[in-house]
Amino acid sequence: MDVLTPFQYEFFTRGIAAAVLVGGTCGLLGVYIVLRGMSYIGHGMSHAVFGGAVVSYVVGFNYYVGAAIWGFLSAVLINEISRRRKIKADAAIGVVTTAGFAIGVLFITATQSFHRNFEAILFGNILGISDQDLIVIILVSILTVIFIFFFQKRLLFVSFDSETATVYGIRTEILEMAFALVLALVVIASMNSIGVTLLAAAIVAPAISARMLTNNFLRMIVLSSVIGIGTAFLGMYTSFFFDSASGATIVLFGAGAFGISSLYAFIRKAYHLHSHGLMKHTHPHIHTDEHLHKH
Repeated sequence: MDVLTPFQYEFFTRGIAAAVLVGGTCGLLGVYIVLRGMSYIGHGMSHAVFGGAVVSYVVGFNYYVGAAIWGFLSAVLINEISRRRKIKADAAIGVVTTAGFAIGVLFITATQSFHRNFEAILFGNILGISDQDLIVIILVSILTVIFIFFFQKRLLFVSFDSETATVYGIRTEILEMAFALVLALVVIASMNSIGVTLLAAAIVAPAISARMLTNNFLRMIVLSSVIGIGTAFLGMYTSFFFDSASGATIVLFGAGAFGISSLYAFIRKAYHLHSHGLMKHTHPHIHTDEHLHKH
């Protein structure tokens, strides 16, 4: 079988285009999620919109409409609950999103009419991506890039010190709400391709991999997006030849990227690169009582 064989099939080229867009968008948005220590929100939001998708399908609506409404309501509830000092954000996310997922499962078991689509949304079916799905992914990807482009500095400020950001005039509540709504849109657009059970890893894995490689914020954004695109492409391409689940394969490549970046970070910590004029060399970083470097 030729290496270009997969690209002869329209369903594969459509699927790999969707995977690359989803991978890059998730990698871009994941940077802010990781820096804010909210890695669980991607997992929770994906479960919440699942309930909305199921309910809208059962009552005869377009499931994108139901998922969007449910996702926005979940984002509002999470932000409102987490603002109360007695309740932390993780607890709010756990209650709201699990309830949404439970409602979806309840409707499935009650109607017995959603099993096929249920599996596609739960585990992903990127080779079954329709033209409508691809258009939604493209539009959401463009919207996400525009949002990050205009609000990246404010988001970074809020991520590290929301109280100081408020003092400097940044309306943190509105910004956090907008971020949550954009995340909901990304989850809705991505769940058909990756699946709600795997989506959290697709959001977080590229970002934490990039975080292991650099401390520079802009480099982290670029690296996370590139890693997301690369793992999505390799996962899709490999799944064709091994006849494996595309969503799971993409996530495993993401986990592999994290393993490689962790190993690189460990080696870089053990061996430091030093410059002496035009000469560069590495050496083991050995600590002594006086904290001296031995060459």
